[in-house]
Amino acid sequence: MLTQAMDNTKMDLLCAGNWMTSPPHTLDTGKTYEEAARLVEKLELSCLPIINAKGYPVGTITVNELMHALLHGKHHQTINSAAHVQNHAIIQENTNILDLLTISHQRFLVVNSSNKLIGILTRNDVLNAISHYMHRLQQEKSNAEILSAILERAYEGIAVVDSNGILLEFNEAYSRFTGVKRKDAIGRHVTEVIENTNLHMTVKTATPDRGVLQIIQGQPMVVHRIPIWKDGVVVGAIGMLIFEGVSEVYEILDRLQSEKIKEKGTSTPSLSKQQPTNATVIGRIIGSSENIEDIKRLARKAARTIATVLITGESGTGKEVFAKNIHQQSSYFNGPFISVNCGAIPEQLFESELFGYEEGAFTGAKKGGKLGKFELAQNGTIFLDEICELSLIMQTKLLRVLQEREAERVGSVNKYKVNVRVISATNRNIEEMVENGQFREDLYYRLNIIRLHLPPLRERVEDIPILLAYYVKDICKKYQLPEKTLSSEVVATLMTYHWKGNIRELVNTVEHVVTMTDKDHIELDDLPTMIRNSPSYAQQIAHVNRNSLIDQFRTKNDNVEKVLILQALNNAQGNKSKAAELLGIHRTTLYQKLKKYGL
Repeated sequence: MLTQAMDNTKMDLLCAGNWMTSPPHTLDTGKTYEEAARLVEKLELSCLPIINAKGYPVGTITVNELMHALLHGKHHQTINSAAHVQNHAIIQENTNILDLLTISHQRFLVVNSSNKLIGILTRNDVLNAISHYMHRLQQEKSNAEILSAILERAYEGIAVVDSNGILLEFNEAYSRFTGVKRKDAIGRHVTEVIENTNLHMTVKTATPDRGVLQIIQGQPMVVHRIPIWKDGVVVGAIGMLIFEGVSEVYEILDRLQSEKIKEKGTSTPSLSKQQPTNATVIGRIIGSSENIEDIKRLARKAARTIATVLITGESGTGKEVFAKNIHQQSSYFNGPFISVNCGAIPEQLFESELFGYEEGAFTGAKKGGKLGKFELAQNGTIFLDEICELSLIMQTKLLRVLQEREAERVGSVNKYKVNVRVISATNRNIEEMVENGQFREDLYYRLNIIRLHLPPLRERVEDIPILLAYYVKDICKKYQLPEKTLSSEVVATLMTYHWKGNIRELVNTVEHVVTMTDKDHIELDDLPTMIRNSPSYAQQIAHVNRNSLIDQFRTKNDNVEKVLILQALNNAQGNKSKAAELLGIHRTTLYQKLKKYGL
């Protein structure tokens, strides 16, 4: 409906072909990883589209993927395009930019009507196109309805102010995050609605700010501020809120601040110490792989609703972290987050733990009774971990509470209303349990309204270096140790290690290595025995030994070459041109070798 309402000029402005990089640099199928790496280095690119002999795109290769391949000795191995087809989306040149807002990919390969690659479009290109389009819309009388539709389709928080800093638009994403309703925000000065904002100053300075740090609701956020121009005058500004944790930004600022303190000899409070230590930090989700970005995006969407969420995945994948993150971004964020491990409570006590009990309900009951977990979670979120460990009887009682939205304490005849967001999790195959009669089908459908399946660490290998860097620094800070680093061989070993315990196991391994190693630089020998007995460690040791032998061979050859050059110079009585002739090399090459050996 939105697309049909636009005229041809607007349609052209929103075509992907108008915002793509064209023609893109490409990589032909059949090239090796080393050839690809050299091309990426030469062109200073973050990724390369892969095309076949007919010019059809068959995949992409990123710098991270190239680094991973080279670390594992795949220099001369031909790139298998089939392994890289999931990290992009193929679109037509006439694709509407608006249709890309809800697609998770960070890059889009643009093809013509013959399906040949003609350009590449990044997520930033899409946002820039939207910003430009919004500027055009503000010049027309009919902008309000169309602009509103665009804003509500974006998952980023977006605010628009006029030349006086008055809010003209304030989308649902921003409203949900700040807790201020759109109708209450529109017409007010931006400083009254968004704390620590400088959007009104962007209008005055006419200077765009991209990737700026801003504290909102006690949480460090990254924002973009873009001035809107009309007839050579700034008439407003757009602010975009990026929903990502920025602890690493604080660490960078801390280091810069420390350097300034040393120069000036003054002391100021550390920025990292000003970070919130509550749920906003607890709920931080680390990783930028496509797998995890898709789940994070789905989690943000889930947070906008009050529907029940079922999180599945292997042990240690971070199910509770995601549950907390959904709670923090939901309308229940002002309420408590209560976590219940269903597998750790004896069945005979489970009902009283979950729903509470009255005084005298049973022998040993506390005077005055006790609140249940559902009561404690009132107006907030209850997280039912290991939900599959519930007996069929308890499943029946839980189902009744979810259906009727009310519960009853043990020993009581009165029911109380339940206003709780329910998030459950399991590492078991719940569908198989339903099929075998071990889990109630009706409860399964009640819990499985929104499903998040967290991938194991081995399916998001590109996130391992990011996780390692974060937790090494975090654990060093926790134990007040000097900052430590990992060798490239250690990182490569840990990237190929089969993490049965996923992130939990990785964190435990990092904590062991950091606390048990006295050196500041951690090498292969410092890894725990369990990893040193693994195939990934043996593979890395073989690689290191192979490189060591190559270095020895090179050293031996260098010594032989040095002796030959000295003999040639002696025979030529110091004449370099004649010595080069005797050696069969160019004179310039001889000068380079003389410099190399200090002769």
